[in-house]
Amino acid sequence: MSALFVTGTGTDIGKSFVTCGIVAELRRRLRPVAALKPLASGFDESACAESDPGRLLTALGRDLGRAELDRISPWRFRAPLAPDLAAKREGKSVDFAAVVKFCRDAIAPAIDGPGDLLIEGVGGVMSPIAEKHMVLDWIAELGIPVLLVSGSYLGAQSHALTALAALRGRRLALRAVVVCESPESGLTLADTAQSLVRFIRGTELLALPRLASWNAPHETFSRLADGFNLSAAARA
Repeated sequence: MSALFVTGTGTDIGKSFVTCGIVAELRRRLRPVAALKPLASGFDESACAESDPGRLLTALGRDLGRAELDRISPWRFRAPLAPDLAAKREGKSVDFAAVVKFCRDAIAPAIDGPGDLLIEGVGGVMSPIAEKHMVLDWIAELGIPVLLVSGSYLGAQSHALTALAALRGRRLALRAVVVCESPESGLTLADTAQSLVRFIRGTELLALPRLASWNAPHETFSRLADGFNLSAAARA
């Protein structure tokens, strides 16, 4: 039915939380759903359940074994750095073409079949992932709609608008912007959302307060699940 790429304005702003929340909502609706986190930095195998791939597997209702990890997140690196640098620490490199092919192989069944697919990126829109490629290049190669996740901290507006400009500059289809409430922020969630909405043309903006769990039903997750299809995405 559809595929969606979840990206963000930076790291640790809520991409995984939002992705898991959408997965949980789709599963509550008994809709077939798959999710990928192809690139993962800062991965500690001894704490797999707390990692982004581990959380995605939990949201999907799958076990945390090596086979399942390899299935959704084949490029995992220990250092909490951009993937290209994290890979270099281990004497490896990220093959951009292989990452794109891995995703495309998953997208085709989602588009042609009954299931939905979410692909979670890494870092921010402009984060390097390979020697000559950024997350933005990755999204452009896949050509699927994008969900942009931002925080509500001081400076989040500038980061979000910069990311939006980059996405629009490549004429990528933007599904929505989700503003996640940042901890200990000097701004309220409403402050950030109201500031951003003035500059976002024709794109839905959703505000997500801090929740105890991504598994808690919320109108933001419900709204995103409602519009989880290619036709709902507007060209930037």
